[in-house]
Amino acid sequence: MQRVTRHRFLLGAFILLVESVAHSVANSPSAPKALQPPKDQVLILHLNAKGQQIYVCEAAAGDSAWKFKAPQANLYAESGELFGRHFAGPTWESNDGSRVVGKVMASAPSPDSDAIPWLLLTATSHHGAGVFSKVQSIQRLNTKGGVAPSAGCSAQNQKEETQVPYEASYYFYGTR
Repeated sequence: MQRVTRHRFLLGAFILLVESVAHSVANSPSAPKALQPPKDQVLILHLNAKGQQIYVCEAAAGDSAWKFKAPQANLYAESGELFGRHFAGPTWESNDGSRVVGKVMASAPSPDSDAIPWLLLTATSHHGAGVFSKVQSIQRLNTKGGVAPSAGCSAQNQKEETQVPYEASYYFYGTR
């Protein structure tokens, strides 16, 4: 009897493992090779962001231009439920209080010329023991909008800010 129960348990665990790997592979995004995370990492979370890219007016060589300052966005689970937020750092914070801060490692133009670039970031620090505590790499893909205004800003309005709406998909990876 114990042997049958043990075999059923092992079979169940094996099926869950196969389903988990199949789910990760099926939901892994298509991205340029330069934006792929290290091979020892697996997809652990996918979130959608909707918010703004914030730009500030700065003087540069007698001219003024919009310079990127920070993102400000809400993060949503695939179900549409609010999951957390994304802000300067760049930082992603979950409703469970965990955070991950990233650093850009690679960039590629978005297929949409009116959208901010796609990115691969590596985690530089973590806070808390929640979902973001295991994140090693982050991809920003499927961007819409967020590009700095093409018109220059006024030299008289140094430090003026503008917010440009954007959307993106963020994919979070961790080690196996």
